[in-house]
Amino acid sequence: MKKEAGKADMDLSITGPKIYFSITLFKDVPFIGVINVTQTMVSSFVVMVALIVAAYFLTRHLTIRPSRTQVLVEKGVSTLYNFVGETMGEHNLRFAPYIGALFLSSVCGTLIGMTQIFRAATADLSTTLAWALATTAIVWFYKIKNQGFLGFLKGFTEPIAVMTPMNIVSEIANPISLAFRHFGNIAGGSVLTALIYAALAALNNLFFGWLPKAVFAVFPTIFQVGIPAFLSIYFDLFSAFVQALVFCLLTMVYIGEANPPPAEVSADAAKN
Repeated sequence: MKKEAGKADMDLSITGPKIYFSITLFKDVPFIGVINVTQTMVSSFVVMVALIVAAYFLTRHLTIRPSRTQVLVEKGVSTLYNFVGETMGEHNLRFAPYIGALFLSSVCGTLIGMTQIFRAATADLSTTLAWALATTAIVWFYKIKNQGFLGFLKGFTEPIAVMTPMNIVSEIANPISLAFRHFGNIAGGSVLTALIYAALAALNNLFFGWLPKAVFAVFPTIFQVGIPAFLSIYFDLFSAFVQALVFCLLTMVYIGEANPPPAEVSADAAKN
C-alpha cells in the first residue's frame, strides 16, 4: 500500500517480547518440552553478563590506598549494608548481596530498553514474577525454619480460625502484587510513551502534512523532538530507580518479618 507524499508513518504496534528461536528438549512434554528464547531472555542475559564483567573489573585491583573508583565502590557497598541492616536488622546482613543483585538487575533491566536495541527485561511479567517467587521461597523457608512446619501452618489460623481463608489469600497475594506492581509500572510507561509518540507523529502530520514533499522533509518530526526526551527521563530513568527501590524495600520487609532477631524467635518458641 502506497503512502501519500508528505504523510508521516503513524503505524503503532505494541506487542510482547518476540521469540527469536525455540529449543526442543522433549517432544510432546508441556511447559518444559520447548524453550522459547525471547527478547526478555536475551536482555536478561546481557544485563547479567554486564554486571558480572563490571564486578570483575571493579574488584580486580583492590588496594589499601584506594583509588577513586575503589572509593566509590566501597561507598556503594557500605551504603547497601547499612541500609539492609537498618531495615532488616543486623542479623539479616547476609541478604545484602541478594538485595543488591535485585536492585542492580532491576535498574539495568529497565534502562537497557533505552538502547532501542534490547527490550526492557522488567517490561515482561516473567522477569518480575521470577524475582517475586525467589523472595517468597526465602520467606517461606525462614518461616518454616523459625516456627516449624506445624507452626507455619498454624499461623494461617491466627488470630482466629475464621481468618484462615483471608490469611491464605494474603500470603499468595504478596508475590503476585510484588511482581505486578513492578511489571505494570514499567510496561505501562512503555505503552504510554509509545502512544504519546504516535500522537505527536499525527500532530506533526496535521500541521505539516499539507506541505510539498521537499518542504515537509525539513519538518518530519518537529513535534517528536524534545517531548519524548522528557518522558524518557521520567518513565525510563526516574521510574527505573523508584520501582527497583520499592521492590527491594518490600523484599526486605517480607524477609525481615519472616526472620526476626534470634531473641524474638526464642521468645516465641518459649510461649508455644
